[in-house]
Amino acid sequence: MNWLDTLLQGVLLGGLYALFAAGLSLVFGIMRLVNLAHGDLIVLAAFLILLLVSSLGLDPFTAALIAAPLMFAIGWLLQYHLLNRTLDKDVLPPLLVTFGLSIVIQNGLLEGFTADSRRISAGSLETASLQLGSINAGLMPLLTFGSAVMVIVALNQLIYRTALGRAFRATSDDVVTASLMGIRPNSIFAIATGLAMMIVTVAALYLGMRANFDPTAGPARLIYAFEAVIIGGLGSLWGTLAGGIILGLSQTIGAAINPEWQILAGHIAFLIVLLLRPRGLFPRAVD
Repeated sequence: MNWLDTLLQGVLLGGLYALFAAGLSLVFGIMRLVNLAHGDLIVLAAFLILLLVSSLGLDPFTAALIAAPLMFAIGWLLQYHLLNRTLDKDVLPPLLVTFGLSIVIQNGLLEGFTADSRRISAGSLETASLQLGSINAGLMPLLTFGSAVMVIVALNQLIYRTALGRAFRATSDDVVTASLMGIRPNSIFAIATGLAMMIVTVAALYLGMRANFDPTAGPARLIYAFEAVIIGGLGSLWGTLAGGIILGLSQTIGAAINPEWQILAGHIAFLIVLLLRPRGLFPRAVD
């Protein structure tokens, strides 16, 4: 058994989980919204990319570029006209609404695409690899991890170095004071969710090219996203990347020991971190 290869594959798998989790972390950090439909929105974006690829004959990356602004619009509309109405000190209304949204998305996809599993064809990219010393690394996992790092870097630059980022931090700290300073919280929250949906599109692109998906695949993606966010620490974007890597490493090491332990090993790692560090490894609110 080549443990070096196992560790590399775990780190690269963590990049995919970090992409699943980055949008969730952004939304929670800014508006404390727990979106139970996040996984289903990833699957929705994957089907949108698949539809563009199959109907227009586009390559997956071009299709994702077209899908990203569409997903931004969907996220903006959902937040502005639906989810903003549920934001309050009580966390139950957003949970109930997003749970209902999850069911609506799943059933809508089942009606539109049936229960058959699908995959986005990436051609030769699916089998391409690079020689890294004594081990081979798939080009697709490398692109996934690189995209995750770029997303985290871009979000940090946006949040801490732009006027929009200052508005995000202000509304996260105190909605009332931000409103008195001329910021419109409802619009800021809608933009944040729109950005999260663009990140979701990137996650959906790599999900669709790396694995089969179907209309009911969302909840599993949501679990991985939650675990990565909580392991890393709520509100910490770099912590989200670290959480994804820890989850990926746990799964690949578990699979190397016994293939039946892959998913279980990730959940056990999550529980261990939760027991030792209830607030995650790098807890930090967006401020």
